[in-house]
Amino acid sequence: MLKKRKNLFVETLGSPVLRAISKPVEKVDDTLRNLVEIMLLSMEKFNGIGIAAPQVGRNIRVIAIDIPEDSMGEPPTPGEIKLLPKMPLILINPEVEAVGGDTSRREEGCLSVPGIWAEVERPERIRLLAETIDGEKIDVECGGLLGRCLQHEVDHLNGLTFIDRLDKTAAAKVEVKVKNLRREGGRNNYHRVLE
Repeated sequence: MLKKRKNLFVETLGSPVLRAISKPVEKVDDTLRNLVEIMLLSMEKFNGIGIAAPQVGRNIRVIAIDIPEDSMGEPPTPGEIKLLPKMPLILINPEVEAVGGDTSRREEGCLSVPGIWAEVERPERIRLLAETIDGEKIDVECGGLLGRCLQHEVDHLNGLTFIDRLDKTAAAKVEVKVKNLRREGGRNNYHRVLE
């Protein structure tokens, strides 16, 4: 059961928790289920399609995603066919690896980097290895928005944000906004709060 919280928050750029490598989940228990509820609520309230445990202050390897089913690529990957109808989805100890050599550039944003959008180059297809919170093992190829979102969220578990993936040109375009966000974040304990 979700404990009453005064307010929800998401860690923002500059927070040390976003730079730490997250630890694997050892067991699914009530503490983890409570965290997952907070993650899902935060993702919904902050209008996100994905969130990682570090973004709500916990360095463990859990992500939540909620990708619209109509985002399926043409042709859809096996992962899109299997996973999009199951949204929202909680993934425990997810791992991703590139499949093939094709990459694409797409604009990304992040709940922890509010107000900043930039093009990020990522592999077009990935292999996802994970377990659901219900214990189902997943080993599937994913592409489209699903594949991109999975890569983005797994980056958070490895202490990275999409800002770290920008090339020099894209980074230069958002440099001032990033500095302002870090400065503003420092005044708010690097918390983006939703009252």
